[in-house]
Amino acid sequence: MATLLHDAVMNPAEVVKQRMQMYNSPHRSALSCVWTVWRTEGLGAFYRSYTTQLTMNIPFQSIHFITYEFLQEQVNPHRGYNPQSHIISGGLAGALAAAATTPLDVCKTLLNTQENMALNLANISGRLSGMANAFRMVYQLNGLPGYFKGMQARVIYQMPSTAISWSVYEFFKYFLTKHKLENRTPY
Repeated sequence: MATLLHDAVMNPAEVVKQRMQMYNSPHRSALSCVWTVWRTEGLGAFYRSYTTQLTMNIPFQSIHFITYEFLQEQVNPHRGYNPQSHIISGGLAGALAAAATTPLDVCKTLLNTQENMALNLANISGRLSGMANAFRMVYQLNGLPGYFKGMQARVIYQMPSTAISWSVYEFFKYFLTKHKLENRTPY
């Protein structure tokens, strides 16, 4: 449920970010990008990749959490507060999840940006919609390697992000649990 809500809120922001990052983007600010997309493509443009986003984030989060828990069992079997184990497990879990879901991220980016050069190369006029169409187009343009473009950058981005997230989460869990135990009244 958290992923459904998160993606419903963040998908439009991702569309704006990616359109502003495109080579020769015509957008000078986030607000002008929102206005232009809204006016020329409508509300649907902000959610064109929503199902792809969910299709990517649900496996990403699943792989991420399962891998983190597995690695914690290996490097921190007593589950004590151990920042080094949280950083290592978090970083590796994020790296694996990012690598495994890169093909979905490639397709999501294509749906969000509607990149003109790619559309022209595939002889598509108008808008590309739907995950299945995005998968076909990536394969048509670049074959299997196309699904893994940017994987190294995605892994490099996710490793510190997930390492930091897990270490902060585990710190606050430890701090709050310790504080709660210290303030308990004895029977």
